[in-house]
Amino acid sequence: MNYSFEIGPVRPPNEGKDCSLLIRTTRNCPWNRCLFCPIYKNSKFELRSVADIKSDIKAVKWLTDRMVTITKSKGLNSEALDSLVRELTAHLGDDAGELAILDNINNVVNWLASGAKTVFLQDADTMVMKTPELVEILQYLKKALPTVERCSSYARAKTCLKKTTAELAELHEAGLSRLHLGLESGSDLVLEFMRKGVTQQQQVTAGQKIVGSGISLSEYVMPGLGGRRWSEVHALDSAKALSAINPDFIRLRSLIIAKNSPLYQRYQDGEFEELSEDETVSEIALLVKNLDCNSYLISDHAANLLPEVNGQLPQDKDRILADINRYRDRPPLERLRFRLRRRLITYHAIHGAISKEIDTKVRLAFTEISQESPAAESKTEEMISVLKRGYI
Repeated sequence: MNYSFEIGPVRPPNEGKDCSLLIRTTRNCPWNRCLFCPIYKNSKFELRSVADIKSDIKAVKWLTDRMVTITKSKGLNSEALDSLVRELTAHLGDDAGELAILDNINNVVNWLASGAKTVFLQDADTMVMKTPELVEILQYLKKALPTVERCSSYARAKTCLKKTTAELAELHEAGLSRLHLGLESGSDLVLEFMRKGVTQQQQVTAGQKIVGSGISLSEYVMPGLGGRRWSEVHALDSAKALSAINPDFIRLRSLIIAKNSPLYQRYQDGEFEELSEDETVSEIALLVKNLDCNSYLISDHAANLLPEVNGQLPQDKDRILADINRYRDRPPLERLRFRLRRRLITYHAIHGAISKEIDTKVRLAFTEISQESPAAESKTEEMISVLKRGYI
């Protein structure tokens, strides 16, 4: 029996929090030109066959049944899991194969422990699949794993535009619960510069079609993506687009310029001027102030400085803006200390530890702040930049 299945590189943070089962329906990204994205560069997009995807679902079903059998006698504990790992990896002759099986086991164990209710279809744009094939996969998944209550995926607005409203409704009926779309910006100026390959109007039309189909919609916006040049228009046009779409969720993903992204070279060449963290916070305030929708706003990514920017619109808008202003009203050095502490805590949460070199520099930055040194801001911002790039 083949009990291994493919797992792609990315899923939304909330799918990790929910311990979603990961099923790979496509490999990489069919667009793959966005300047800010480092993930799929130098990778070829591939559609996986229905047969291969079904084989992966069968592997999950087998692993699930095997785990249930073992845990009935031993319980879901380390002894039972060690027994399963030994059983499944005994014949493997290479580290890569063993690590893949361990990833599979880990994903299924966490999924079962969380109730086996959520599935996320990878990679970047499952909706590029032909509708009948995706319907077949969704129906097969539902039959093989009947405990599943929510099935989600990433998608592109341009791809969703090619689906009819009837097709979207059919996918929803087959079990597609939620789509995650990267609006990133509602500004055509920003979208063109970033090579997003879509216009504001196309994003709005696609979003409205998805909402109308009954599929839950999460739209992602990237504070800071307009840089200093387009910060205001980026915030205002994003608020305009999101208000027109009225998605179920608006998720903030503040820009971090990855060194292996095409945007990094533009940044190095002076073509893109990065916002400071305080400027990004002000941009978020402008965005929130101008949102006119019934969406739930979530700041659930490590890139965001203020996770408390979170709540149901419109009723929580005043409270969210008050939270933002509470930070903005702090004295400069206090804001500096706050930013360094927040970024350090997040880095620890991701990596578990920091190197001696980073630890020494962080301590030096805190000392500079405490002493109100003229170099405090520059040294602290340098360390914050290092810590943030460790998030991606």
